[in-house]
Amino acid sequence: MSAAPGISLEALFGGAPETVLRRYVGDSTVEVLSALNPELVTRESLVRLAIGSLPPVQAIRDHVFREQIIDMLPVAKASELGSRLGLSVSVKELFPQLQSACSKKSSESTILSFFGVVLPERAAELPDASEKDIKPTYGLFPHQRTVAAKAIDALIHHPYATLVHMPTGSGKTRTAMHIVATMLQMQPQRLIIWLAQTSELLDQAASEFEKAWSALGDGPAKLFRFWGNHDPDIQNARSGFLVAGFGKLYALYKRSPNLLLSLGDRTCLTIVDEAHQAVAPTYRDLISSLFEKKPSNALLGLTATPGRTWNDRNADAELAEFFHGKKVILEIEGFTNPVDYLVAEGYLAKSHFATLNSEAGLELSEADLAELASDADVPEGILARLAENHQRNIRIITKIEEMSQRHSRIIVFAASVSHAHLISSILELRGTTSFVVTGTTDSILRDRILIKFKGDDPNPVVIVNYGVLTTGFDAPKTSAALIARPTKSLVLYSQMVGRAIRGVRAGGNTEAEIVTVTDPNLPGFGDVAEAFTNWEDVWSPPANEKD
Repeated sequence: MSAAPGISLEALFGGAPETVLRRYVGDSTVEVLSALNPELVTRESLVRLAIGSLPPVQAIRDHVFREQIIDMLPVAKASELGSRLGLSVSVKELFPQLQSACSKKSSESTILSFFGVVLPERAAELPDASEKDIKPTYGLFPHQRTVAAKAIDALIHHPYATLVHMPTGSGKTRTAMHIVATMLQMQPQRLIIWLAQTSELLDQAASEFEKAWSALGDGPAKLFRFWGNHDPDIQNARSGFLVAGFGKLYALYKRSPNLLLSLGDRTCLTIVDEAHQAVAPTYRDLISSLFEKKPSNALLGLTATPGRTWNDRNADAELAEFFHGKKVILEIEGFTNPVDYLVAEGYLAKSHFATLNSEAGLELSEADLAELASDADVPEGILARLAENHQRNIRIITKIEEMSQRHSRIIVFAASVSHAHLISSILELRGTTSFVVTGTTDSILRDRILIKFKGDDPNPVVIVNYGVLTTGFDAPKTSAALIARPTKSLVLYSQMVGRAIRGVRAGGNTEAEIVTVTDPNLPGFGDVAEAFTNWEDVWSPPANEKD
């Protein structure tokens, strides 16, 4: 004799009383439907809701819904199901026994068959490929891997110090995070401290560590932010990654030197971003307290410009000595200067350098010339006078407007705060979207401006800034820079140029345009590649350290 035909879920729900359907669908569902479309609260709608509330297989596997379905069965159909399951009980015991039997995993196929439910076929799985490329989520380019490996080797051997020298835009921070991850895995119970001067650099370091450790870490790690309004309990910070602003940590050092010394006990590696600042009097003692507290503590510097000046060998030698003359340089076989390789391979944009002769004719007095010769950079008084020169400003504004025909994102380095406002306001009046960012710009406003600048709007946007955005500012779409602020510092010049030369393989552009305003009797530079080799003479290892 053939088996009983069972009953489909559609037929079961279609014959159920409305009160039972409401209970199955759920009161909340009915209430929401009643509030939105009361005319749809009909028996037919409830049947559709019941059938569609869960896929049939899931409804039968879910014990709450399965129990409701079994209770809805007519006695005759309940008896048929009981027979399939091998039950022989009275009508009085039938439904409790069915509930018990149907809860067993071994009964599932019988129940599914009874209700006419067919298990969906699993899609045929393709066999695993014999070979497969697995792409890392936080990988390095080959030249970056080489630098990281050399730096790690230097940090675990005496004198446990080195400086990583990579050109602007070549991925220093990403490379450094691989070094951080490796060192933190080697000494998971200790701290790594990352020091930087600006909030942009500090924000960048913290966010990059989060991304890096998520991909490279081998366990939980704490991230401490210690700058601005961030105030973690670093007294009890025992392990992890501490990103600290020089100013805030130095204030702590002056207030509580013992606390900083105890921090040095817990620190295995101190990293100095923009390391050419490391030997400044306010920072040197701070770094030394951390690095020298234990013999095995390590010190890593990061910079694109391993010198403090352009032509003062003694000042630059002081920096080299601080890192024990140890430097890991980005070297590419077949290329004298790695910048050429980075451009050829698309890591840096092909940069077109041009000068804009201001012909400002600024009269420099004997006192001006003496001050210019003795100061580390162009004195602010001279910069202020340049900023007021009408002819110079007309040329600058006209040039920016011309550049905006070719570029959608332009960054301008002004000679003063008032100069930045002057340039930006006139650009706005003449129809070019422009914003000002200086050290006095409100942080919330600055964030909004930078979001706009980094956005996808194809229309040209210009940021005119003074005193900020030379480091830690990452806007890959920036393809042009106009440098209207003369400087004696090859370091500063390189940093300004670096904001616009990100290549396509690093999320930037194929080409970049760098326009430098030149002024009579004032210093200037013309090519960022100069910066990479300018300081090599002071980094030659001492005779007793040569291999």
